Amino acid sequence: MLVNLNDILPQAADAKYAVPCFNAFGYEDARAIVEAAEELKKPVILAANKDMVDYMGVKTLARMFVSLAEESSAQVCVHLDHTYDEDIVFQAIHHGFSSVMFDGSQLPLEENIRRTRQVVNVAHAVGVSVEGEIGSVPYEEGRDHIKSISTDPSEAQRYAQESGLDAMAVAVGNIHRLTKPTSVIDYPRLQTISEVVGDIPLVIHGTTGIRDEDIIKLKQTRISKFNIGTSLRMTLGQNLRRLMNEEPEKFDRLYFMQKTMPFVQQDAMRILELLG
Repeated sequence: MLVNLNDILPQAADAKYAVPCFNAFGYEDARAIVEAAEELKKPVILAANKDMVDYMGVKTLARMFVSLAEESSAQVCVHLDHTYDEDIVFQAIHHGFSSVMFDGSQLPLEENIRRTRQVVNVAHAVGVSVEGEIGSVPYEEGRDHIKSISTDPSEAQRYAQESGLDAMAVAVGNIHRLTKPTSVIDYPRLQTISEVVGDIPLVIHGTTGIRDEDIIKLKQTRISKFNIGTSLRMTLGQNLRRLMNEEPEKFDRLYFMQKTMPFVQQDAMRILELLG
């Protein structure tokens, strides 16, 4: 069942669970993620990041992910991750994404509010949800131009009130693309942000770099969406390498992907249960 963020996040924000947003890098892992959600009867967010958009284009990704969502017994939101260009956001909306993220975190506050509001006006007119970011969640690698700026609660309050967005990503010590859980979460900052943004569900990016005990603590707050990419990429890559080394005479892609996907599904189920 295809849904948007507004169908699944408000309930999570008001309760003590959260919904995982998995970045998928192909049909096989996207399908494994959806099957994990079906197995556990939990909602899930299937996301396409900038690398995949640059590689495949939003039209192809939309057709692949939306078909999986529409045919699933689980609630599946098809989400465009960090996007800095409104033209790409509007393409995604046109081709069927049920949710988009306009990332204006590198912009001055006023411009971030103004441009997010423009995206919201278009998206909401056709039933698509919008995520934005205030502050700037840094990257461990691969995005050297991205700043590291902790979310200012007063700016978060203005952003929530004036942009019209549906979910807000915050920077409270979380870091993209960490391979080990070394992030140190600024709980006092998060508490203050939660108190001033009203009913807006909050989002954490960089979940792989956060300890399980912190994830459990964070899901008790208004954090209702956790973005995960590195964990599943590591699971896929490590198991694919192992399986290919075990059978060097084999070469068929489908053979190895079919053997690897159960490990991806298992990791997705682990995260779904951790957040549930």
